[in-house]
Order: sequence, then structure tokens, then C-alpha cells
Amino acid sequence: MVRVSDIPESQIEFSAIRASGPGGQNVNKVSTAIHLRFDVQASGLPEAVKSKLLGMRDARISTDGVIVIKAQKFRSQEKNKLESLERLDELLQKSQYTDKPRRKTRPSRSSVRKRLDSKKKQGSIKKNRGKVDDY
Repeated sequence: MVRVSDIPESQIEFSAIRASGPGGQNVNKVSTAIHLRFDVQASGLPEAVKSKLLGMRDARISTDGVIVIKAQKFRSQEKNKLESLERLDELLQKSQYTDKPRRKTRPSRSSVRKRLDSKKKQGSIKKNRGKVDDY
């Protein structure tokens, strides 16, 4: 399983930007939000992981194969950088997860019989509804 710690720091590009939203003077003066950019095709990831990542339908993955993550939860640049790395790691984990193959099963004979009996009973109830004939 490939983790963010396996990716060289040189392949991940960070840029500090101003965060949006409330925060007063701090938000207007200090660039605390982080844009993480990771080019999947130019990375040293295994081909299987690359193809799964590029095949994912995620808004953070562009058509060029670049993952862009914006982290602005914290007021410190370092914490936002760590959060963006964690989110990249979650994306990598999600791309490598494979579902367990489903094994075909058949209903038991008694469950089929019970289902058919209940259908017959319901049908007879419905058939007996309606107008009563007077003689």
C-alpha cells in the first residue's frame, strides 16, 4: 500500500495563499491557506495506483492528472500543510481499496416455498374481495 510518506517531497508542490472566510485582519494580511499540487502522471507511483487515481471521479483531480487540495482549516500554515498531506494520503488510500468479490448465493428451498405460499395466500385474499352476488 502506497502512502504519502513514500512520495518524495520534490514531487509535491505547496503554495501559500490567503484563506477565504471570516478571520478579520489575520485573513487579510497573512497567507495561511495551502494549495497542494501533485502531478500523478509525473510521479513515481506504481502504474496500477496511477491508473486507479486517474480513473477516480473526484473533483480534486483535474483532467491533466493533477491533484489539487486546498487546506485552510487552521490559522497556521504548518497545520494546513499537514492537513493537506493527510487529505492526499486519504485519497491514495481510497484509490487502492478494492471491494471483496461477491460470492453468488441461492435462496434455500424452504425460503422459496415460504415466499410462494405467502404469494398464493395474498392472491387468494385479493381474489375473494369484490362484490357479493345476491340471489
